[in-house]
Amino acid sequence: MRGFEEIEIIGNVGKDAEMRYTPSGVPVTSFSVAVNKVLVDADGNKTEKVKWFRITCWRKLAEITGQYVKKGTAVFVKGEIDASSFTDREGTARASLELTASKVQFLGGRDGEDEEGSRGGSDPAENDLPF
Repeated sequence: MRGFEEIEIIGNVGKDAEMRYTPSGVPVTSFSVAVNKVLVDADGNKTEKVKWFRITCWRKLAEITGQYVKKGTAVFVKGEIDASSFTDREGTARASLELTASKVQFLGGRDGEDEEGSRGGSDPAENDLPF
C-alpha cells in the first residue's frame, strides 16, 4: 500500500515571491506564508502563535505565483509538507516547515482587500486558477 500525505493552509504571504529557473530551464518559485492562531489560557488571556511555512511551486504554478504572489496577500495553499532542521548563524538549532505546493488560490489582498492579479472571494473552492 502506498501512503499519501497532504496539507492545506490559509495564511498571509510574508514577502514577495522569488522566481528562478533550474539549470534545465524549469521554473521554480519560493515564498513564505504565516499562519496565525490565537490561543486563550485558563485566565482568558490571549496570545497569538505564528507558524511559518516555506512554499515552493514548480512549472506553470511557479510562473503564476511568481507573477502574482506579493507580501500581505492572503492565500490558500495545498501540497506535500516536509520538515527539516538546521543551525542558524548564531549556532541555534532551528526547524523549517517546507511545503511543495500542488495548488495555490488567492483569497484577496492585504487586510481582505482585493488587489490587481488576485482572484477575490473568501471560499477557496471559488478561486481556482486556470492551470
